[in-house]
Order: sequence, then C-alpha cells, then structure tokens
Amino acid sequence: MTDYDIRAMTEAEDKYTFSQSSQIASQTGLIGYLRADMDTDGNGFFSSWNDARSDLKTDEFKRELDEVINALREEGDILHDRTALAGYCYSHPQSKMDPRYSSDSYGVRVDTDSYAYLLRLNPNKGAYNLYCYCYRRDWLDRHMERARKGIRFIDPQYNELFRIPDGDRVKIINDVGDSFERTARYVDEYHVELGGSLCNTIYHICELAERMEKNGCTVIPLRSSLPEKCYVYVESTDEIGTVERGEKGYKPLGVKPEGNVSKKRAADYLNNSMGVTKAQAAAMSAGSMFGWDCKAADPANYDSEGRAISSYRSRGDAR
Repeated sequence: MTDYDIRAMTEAEDKYTFSQSSQIASQTGLIGYLRADMDTDGNGFFSSWNDARSDLKTDEFKRELDEVINALREEGDILHDRTALAGYCYSHPQSKMDPRYSSDSYGVRVDTDSYAYLLRLNPNKGAYNLYCYCYRRDWLDRHMERARKGIRFIDPQYNELFRIPDGDRVKIINDVGDSFERTARYVDEYHVELGGSLCNTIYHICELAERMEKNGCTVIPLRSSLPEKCYVYVESTDEIGTVERGEKGYKPLGVKPEGNVSKKRAADYLNNSMGVTKAQAAAMSAGSMFGWDCKAADPANYDSEGRAISSYRSRGDAR
C-alpha cells in the first residue's frame, strides 16, 4: 500500500483544484482530474476521469491513484460515503476553501513520494462531491514556490508599478472610463495569464504594458487583502463616507452618530462590525485618494492601529 500524508489545503493551493490553462497545467505537471458523486442516497461513488497530460499518466501513477482513492473510501475515512465526507468537512473548518474560488467546498491535499492529489470536497447532495486534481508533486511545488514572488505589473520602461499575489484580480480601465476585471495567474517571472469569463490570454509583462499604454488603458490591483468596501472619516468635510475597492473618492454616508460619539470613532466601529481592520481601512482610504497601485494602498504597510510602517516591506514579496 502506498504511504501518504494528508492535510488541509492552503489558500494558495485552492486555485489548483480547478481547470488550468495548458501553460499552467504543463508547468505544474497536472496529469488530470477525477470527478465523482455519491448518488442520491450518499452511498455510491460514480466517477469519471479527464486527461490533462496523458504522457504523465503512467502505469505507476494509475496504480497509485487507485490505491489512494480506495484507501480514502474505506469505512471511517473521508470518501466512505457522503455522511463521512460531511463529517470530515464540518469538523475541519480550516479546510474551508477561499470563497473567491468556491463558497461551499473544502480542500484536502494528499501527498505521496511522487504525486500530489488536491481534493476539492463538496458535502452537499446534488453536487459533485469530489474533484481530485492529480499533479507531479515536485513540479507543482516548484511552480508554487516561484508563484509566491507574485505577479509583476510594469510600465514599458520595465519600472515595476505594483505586484500582486497569484490569483488576485486587476481592473483594466480604458480611455473612455469603461472598466472590466480579470484574474491574474502567475506563469513565470515574465509572463502573466489574464482570465475572464470567456477566455484566458497569456502576455509577456512588457507586451502587456505596451498594449495598455498604446490603448490608453490603466491597470489597477484589486488586492484580495482589501475588503470590498469600508467606512472612512473625512476630516476636511467632517463626515463619514464609504470607500469601494478600486474606486476613486468616497460616497458620503449621510448619517450622524448618536450621542457624543465622534464621527471618526463611529467609522472605526462600523468597520470593526464588518471585520475590517484599521490597516485595511487606512489602505482603502489611501487607495481612494492616491491611486490603488501606490504602496500606501497596501494594508501590509500599516500596523494594527492603522499607522504607516516607517519602512515599507521589500517589494520582493507579493501582498
């Protein structure tokens, strides 16, 4: 029997439990994926396989995949039936996947010596209960290690404008003010994949910069470390406003706090009630005023009280 280690997936691994472009699939050693549901009564296991790299689907891999899945289907293990699957998911909240990718799924990684099996689990009746994406372990880990550097966005002179984590989104604003969002995926140090609802396109980062400049477009980061919106106290007008991620300026809230509560304290209270930290609020305020691609629009550059850190962290790490 093949020995394996099992653990909850990290947030960075969540995105690898979905279909990848051919370029990313090739670099990560994606062999294919197994999809299964447990029938209406929760006791079945109807599965199908989809190839990604048939040249990597060796006899050794096929034997090992069968052993791993069969072991996980034994009584008392994750895939025995839907009751066991649900029990595992709900008792391991740390495996809950990033809602950007799936709002009702849980992620588990199974490692052997040669392969990594990334399991996306859905305990709900009527859904596919399992997607198991199978990778060459060394290829996947190498790609993820490089991706941790983040994705660079530059101007045509190769000056770095900003850097975002793999899987974050950007907003592209054209010369007439229309905008659209794209998910950015790391390909390598010099290439980025921008994905939308219809297609994925890979660009050399300099080619992308030249295209944006030629067409009068602006690219701004929509950092996942920032909330969708927050409240701010605007000292110049003595009012509370709302700021939306990626948007310029603020919108007056139009209400006053009750009693003797100051407007600044009220804004802090409203943010805290939504789970918005002071660092995030400070970054949101800066982004709305000075542009979302500036360093001040990154919450990593503030302490827990929302005060700017005297020396910003190295841009070598994505934030």
